[in-house]
Amino acid sequence: MRTCCIYAVGMPSAPAPAPAVKQPPAADRVYAHVKRGVLERRYEGGTLLTEGELAEAVGVSRTPVREALLRLEVEGLIRLYPKKGALVLPVSAQEIADVVETRQLVEEHAVRKVVPASPQLIERLEGLLEQQKAQAAAGDLAAAAVTDRCFHAEIVRGGGNEILSRLYDQLRDRQLRMGVAVMHAHPDRITKTLTEHEEILRALRAGDAEAAVALVHRHVSWFSDLARGEVR
Repeated sequence: MRTCCIYAVGMPSAPAPAPAVKQPPAADRVYAHVKRGVLERRYEGGTLLTEGELAEAVGVSRTPVREALLRLEVEGLIRLYPKKGALVLPVSAQEIADVVETRQLVEEHAVRKVVPASPQLIERLEGLLEQQKAQAAAGDLAAAAVTDRCFHAEIVRGGGNEILSRLYDQLRDRQLRMGVAVMHAHPDRITKTLTEHEEILRALRAGDAEAAVALVHRHVSWFSDLARGEVR
């Protein structure tokens, strides 16, 4: 006996509808929109943002806008003024000095701990450096600033101290904002940054901890010179 397969005959069935993509909560969308605008300098320091404008830009009511702005005020990116709006805070000289001091303490300690650097760390740093070079060549300064921050964060994580890594991560937004501002104000700085990253990487490959520490110190100190108006 021959066995047959039986198929239903009829009109071809319609394709199943694609599952709906669930959007983040409204307050989260406003938070991400404003934060990205501040970090990428679409909202410059000194800009006054109103609830109505933000609600219209994101397509939400004013209630989630207020919630998002409160979160951003806690993070030090804006200052709220009742019935007026939110002022985007400019990067101050004191903020730069405080961030630089913290970075020097954390990064110089981490550099000493990563030597001798593992092949995995060297490979990750090489990849980030090549990525930053490509971004700089394309003129994407915001992306280059993000990669710059990642380069240093890899070294800090390589030190193996999770508490210091978390502390360093808390500086992330301030670093990104400062980095983008500096690259736009001093577009020639990106070339020097890439050269200094190569020098740090070379010292790590050679296992020379003291040279790496000195290079990191000089590299990060440039922001202090900027805060004092002594940019070279």
